Amino acid sequence: MSNDKLLQMFLREPGQYVSGEKMSQELLVSRTAIWKQIQKLEAEGYSFEASRRLGYRLLSIPDKLDSDLLSSRMTSSRFGRNIHLHDTVQSTQIVARDAAENGAPEGTLIIAEQQTSGRGRMGRGWVSPKGKGIWMSMVLRPSVPIHFAPQLTLLTAVALCRSLIRLTGLSIGIKWPNDLLIEGKKISGILLESAAEDERLRYVIAGVGISVNLEPSDYVDGLLEKATSLRIASGQTLSRSDIIIQFMHEWEQLYDLYQEQGFSPIITIWEALSVSLGKPASLVTPQGTITGIPVGLDTSGAINIQLEDGSVIPIFSAEMGEPT
Repeated sequence: MSNDKLLQMFLREPGQYVSGEKMSQELLVSRTAIWKQIQKLEAEGYSFEASRRLGYRLLSIPDKLDSDLLSSRMTSSRFGRNIHLHDTVQSTQIVARDAAENGAPEGTLIIAEQQTSGRGRMGRGWVSPKGKGIWMSMVLRPSVPIHFAPQLTLLTAVALCRSLIRLTGLSIGIKWPNDLLIEGKKISGILLESAAEDERLRYVIAGVGISVNLEPSDYVDGLLEKATSLRIASGQTLSRSDIIIQFMHEWEQLYDLYQEQGFSPIITIWEALSVSLGKPASLVTPQGTITGIPVGLDTSGAINIQLEDGSVIPIFSAEMGEPT
């Protein structure tokens, strides 16, 4: 039995329940086989409602990405103009890094419908179910010294935050350095990895994961306490294509502004979108834990922390949380 035949039964009767008996008789398979195929379709991003008495009803079909359609709708001039769309990869970071090493131009975008080993900061795993989020990495080739790389992380967070607010109207903020939150729950993570030579960046791979249409059932126990999706927060399914197109446009504009005017304009926007400033925080650094109040960004991209004695120090790398 193919998924196509089973899907056709639901598509013939949109919004209606199809009984297990009817499916079993028409497809000449057992009800157990039907149940297993339903599970496979759910793993592909289809959503069903089950009723013991009535059978199954198709609620939604996955929002499939199309590289040609994306390219035709892009409003950016470089970012996202060279798209490589994959069904399943281990990690888009790995694919994008290989592309960069082979000379891929700036703006080359790697997108996967699913990652089997998606990574966040500090080597953490990232929930990447098929067809429900945006899992992508892009090649950047900035003409800046290597120590400016943290600035690009913050720039990426600003571009994504602004584009998502514009599309959804949700109250989204940035937690230093690059997590996007809705009411304290994470909806996106950003990971930048770079390759350098003679103190200059050869390229940067900017990995971005956005939890777009994930449902509560996509999260393991306990994760919903600190993570959410745009669908859960807004109550509606969102177009992943629209998000990618808007993000590429915003990202390219800010990137060009950064190349022309430096980091100062990005600092101003980041601080306006931040949910970290002015609140007591505990920062776990390689040298130990520091408690203080974030008061703004340093010109390097570090976060300035006001200590209990009133002094202010920059923190370049840390895991930020609330003080215990």
